[in-house]
Amino acid sequence: MLKLFYTILSVKDVRFLADTTTATATQEAQDAQAAEMQTEQTTVTAGSSRRRYLRPREMFAYLLTAFGQKNLNEFVNGNRQFFMISFLGISGKTYGLIMFLEMLYDALDDSLSGVIIDRTRTRWGKLRPYFLVATPVWSIAILMLFTTPTFLTTSTAKVVWAVIAIFAHNLGMSYFGVWQIMPFDITPNVNERNNLLAAQKFMELFGVWLPALMPVFVDLLPDVTDNAIGMRDVYSGYALIMVIISATMALYGFYVLRERVPLATREQMNETGILKSFKIAFQNRPMLVLQINYFFNGLKGIGASNEKFFWLHNAGRLTYSSVAGLFTGLPNFIITPLVPKMIRKFGARNLGIFAGLFGGAAYTLMYIIGYKPFGAWDSGGNIVANLVYMTIMLTICGLPNSVINVVGTILQGDVYDYGEWKYGVRNEALIATVSGYFQKVANAINGLLSGLVISLIGYVSHTDVFGNVVRETNPTVLDGFWFIFCVMPAIARTLYGVSLIFFNVHGKFKAQMIKDLEERRLEAVRAMADQDSASETPSDAE
Repeated sequence: MLKLFYTILSVKDVRFLADTTTATATQEAQDAQAAEMQTEQTTVTAGSSRRRYLRPREMFAYLLTAFGQKNLNEFVNGNRQFFMISFLGISGKTYGLIMFLEMLYDALDDSLSGVIIDRTRTRWGKLRPYFLVATPVWSIAILMLFTTPTFLTTSTAKVVWAVIAIFAHNLGMSYFGVWQIMPFDITPNVNERNNLLAAQKFMELFGVWLPALMPVFVDLLPDVTDNAIGMRDVYSGYALIMVIISATMALYGFYVLRERVPLATREQMNETGILKSFKIAFQNRPMLVLQINYFFNGLKGIGASNEKFFWLHNAGRLTYSSVAGLFTGLPNFIITPLVPKMIRKFGARNLGIFAGLFGGAAYTLMYIIGYKPFGAWDSGGNIVANLVYMTIMLTICGLPNSVINVVGTILQGDVYDYGEWKYGVRNEALIATVSGYFQKVANAINGLLSGLVISLIGYVSHTDVFGNVVRETNPTVLDGFWFIFCVMPAIARTLYGVSLIFFNVHGKFKAQMIKDLEERRLEAVRAMADQDSASETPSDAE
């Protein structure tokens, strides 16, 4: 097996060298054809191997990359809107419009980047080069997202700066996204791959801790003096630190990781067509329901992206969000291992319905009670009591999160099975492509709404001479922050649960569908075996 594996690598190396030489077109075509034939002959052997391929430092490198990206994404997604509205000075409406346009562009960019990545052939493989190429792009873009240069003196200049930073960040991450599919290429051993993915998910549970500590540094700023460090400087400095950590881990991943799974043939890469994908999408009912479900679930992000406004202006300190966050995520460590058992007992679709309705009811109850049941957040006793209450309520509201994350993956698998049962072909790539379009459009709408709601409640950012945000005192605006914080997630969770009622792959239908698929697959295997036997020549039989 080791000799065969080295043979595969040798053939791939020959292919890489052939692509970079100046040989004639005929010779290149012959080399490519030979390489593709070799790939087809070895794919099954490599994929069914039980050998362990990953070295400990490769697993360590991949987990570090995942950990760095999780922390960076949490920091960017949780603070970008707050920083750009509060410090850069663009309005919520402008920010929402930029995000809407960026998400529409993202839907097209992801498709283009996917085609380019699939057809990349280098001596380092097709994925690893983008660790090296894309990292400087998103690193510079993120630093732009959290800086306000002095030459940005006009509103137009600030908007242009924001557009360049946001679009450059999107471009870099489109290509750096290869790290998420790296586990499927660094080992052909399915069990080894699954273990790596499980370790990644567990590692990402710790990926919110570093971003959660940032508000503590903001609230520990020294008294305002002429030489004081402003809140804006803390955000910029923290962004630099997060970029250095994540970029270092990404470059280490490029250096250590190796790709081992044989490349797909050109024919296989050309099988997926956009028009065909959309046609199948509109014929695949469970997939359409799942896309609507994703959209409703994404509405919760409107509340999450605006939560910094609530903690600073309503509660008084960003640190309170860090304190609450230390506890609200703890149930995920307990519930996640139990979700598979609950799915086996109740079914993924039914469990998702319950999780959505439970989350909607919990957020609604929190909104009705209010954020200061023990009085205003202006005295020691009130602050502690209110913070304990908020932490408990947010923990209860967050109980369905782990369930929803796992259920989404299970239901996506049901969509793939339904597509195979309905159309006779298992077309995960086609469905994934269409899903990407739907999700990008949904994200674009949610991004637009996320900025618009800030303008709709009448909030206008003000900062002092040191760059610190001045707390809002208008009761109407404060009530608006609380509404966004609670009601938007309540609506999102409720609609998530209701939409799953129309997901028809469940119960007896699902059981019969799986049975039909098993019989079809068995018949296909027998047909292939009969065809092979009939095609044997006497010399072959001997």
